[in-house]
Order: sequence, then structure tokens, then C-alpha cells
Amino acid sequence: MNTQLEYIEKIWPTINSIFSVPHTEKEYNALVEILDNLIDEVGNNQNHKLAPVMETIGNLIENYEDQNYKVGDASPVDTLKYLMKEHGLNQADLKEIGSQGVVSEILTGKRTLNIEQIKKVSHRFNVSPLVFI
Repeated sequence: MNTQLEYIEKIWPTINSIFSVPHTEKEYNALVEILDNLIDEVGNNQNHKLAPVMETIGNLIENYEDQNYKVGDASPVDTLKYLMKEHGLNQADLKEIGSQGVVSEILTGKRTLNIEQIKKVSHRFNVSPLVFI
């Protein structure tokens, strides 16, 4: 076995819960929590040392969602509108995103959600941040 595989074999027990494909809702939710923390740390910095980890975990979450939650190809705005409708919310109810004017601009496509807004709204609706990216 080459040295890289030997190293992976040695550290795998400590990282396998983070880098394994989720098979249960509990495993999925644990990865979503890790992704939330990574978004806080990495943000939009593609040069951050943890950016590849964030991408990998995002891919694991996306794969799980594709298999278990057939959301379709909705845009982030369509997803937000759907969730607002399902929860009986209006623009003024989304204070965590910003003022009613800011929410209006997001819903009309004049503005996009930033990382902090994505984190807050995904937490509010208990969905993966990926649905807003």
C-alpha cells in the first residue's frame, strides 16, 4: 500500500463521519450542520484552506438530496417563494434577510442572497443552504 493510502487508513476513523456518503436523515443533518459552519468560516473565499472540504461536503449533501428530496431545478428565488408560501409568510416576515425592500429586491431578481442571508434562511426553513445557491 502506498504511503498516501496508509495515511488515509490511519486517520479515516476520525474523519469518516464527515466524508462518508450519508444514508440516513441523521447523517444528512450532521453534514448540513458542518456545511453551515464551513460557510461561516470560508464564505466566498475560494482560496481558503477549507474551501475544498466545503465543496466536497456540499456534493455529498447534494447527492443525498437528489436521491431523497426531488426538488427539481428550481432557482433560489423560486425556492424561497415556495417556502414562504408553504409557511404562510410575506416579505416583512423575513427580517433575518433584511428589510422588506431588500427581500422584495431578492424576490424580483434585482439582488441575490449573500452567504449570511443563505445561512439564516436555510436555518429558518431547515433546508440545505445549497437550495439557495
